[in-house]
Amino acid sequence: MRAVLYDAHGDADELYLGEVPDPEPAPGEALVRIRACGLNGFDPMMLGGTTGLRVPLPMTPCGDAAGEIAGFGPGTEAAGRRVGDRVLIDPLIESRGMLGEKAPGAAAEYLAVPLGNLLPIPDGVSFEQAAALPVAYGTALRMIEDRARVQPGETVLILGATGGVGCGCVQLCKRIGARIIATGGSRRKLERLRALGADHVLPSDSAELVRRVRAIAGRPRYHDPNAGGVDVVINYIGGASWAASLKMLRFQGRMVTCGATAGYDPPTDIRYIWSFEQSVIGSDGWSREGLARLLDMVAGGDLEPVIHAVRPVDEIRTAMRELMERAVFGKSILIP
Repeated sequence: MRAVLYDAHGDADELYLGEVPDPEPAPGEALVRIRACGLNGFDPMMLGGTTGLRVPLPMTPCGDAAGEIAGFGPGTEAAGRRVGDRVLIDPLIESRGMLGEKAPGAAAEYLAVPLGNLLPIPDGVSFEQAAALPVAYGTALRMIEDRARVQPGETVLILGATGGVGCGCVQLCKRIGARIIATGGSRRKLERLRALGADHVLPSDSAELVRRVRAIAGRPRYHDPNAGGVDVVINYIGGASWAASLKMLRFQGRMVTCGATAGYDPPTDIRYIWSFEQSVIGSDGWSREGLARLLDMVAGGDLEPVIHAVRPVDEIRTAMRELMERAVFGKSILIP
């Protein structure tokens, strides 16, 4: 079968289409014909070799995938599943690891995965919409609902909100009824964030970000939860934004993080954490139940995944370059 591969770390030029053996599903597994797959923020990092993880090479990128069941492993009890069923793949596979990180990813014609990692795609949900959900929207849902526990009427600051996770956070916070301040990298992206539901938009690179957020949300005050500041900061950037985020949180505010695209060991100021009794909350990945809920939201018209572009897998280099250059709003989807 055809698959996207890279044999060495580097930029998008390392990617190529090659032939690899068809996967053979083991007992308890299904063979899935991939109809759509999605790139995520970790794909350029895995390709570039910047994560510190040992990547088995050659590697195939893309963690997100949706497709049709094409067959089953020998002796598999299909539990009501049939060849031709439309399914979404939960990309974290026990004993193998994450697709596109430790296990070959979804930018291929077929994948063999355990039956437990398959979720039925409801009628009315396209393969492209389903493939936009797991890593980005699944992560956003867990951050917003399970970890930060955003409530109606709260003010939420979402930093770097123009990628897949960020767009998901904006949409899910809006669905809850929160007031949203979102940052982005260009005027056009800021306009799109406002159209997506952000109440206030600010440029990400502003040296005046703390002042400008305080002008919107008010200035935090010691031991006064009713003074100013944002209730929640969504920060998967790290770097210089980390200490600044603490200065924008209200007394007993929460900052939740699921990554560190600008650096994992930033300078900080722990005086704000203790004196303003702030909570710093980690969030890692998604739940399978969350993915099922997201599919139902899309099927019911309550959520429309933001898709930047849908391209044939032959254009993987273009899609990867856009991601590396931060020229993407939402999710990039590929069709094998």
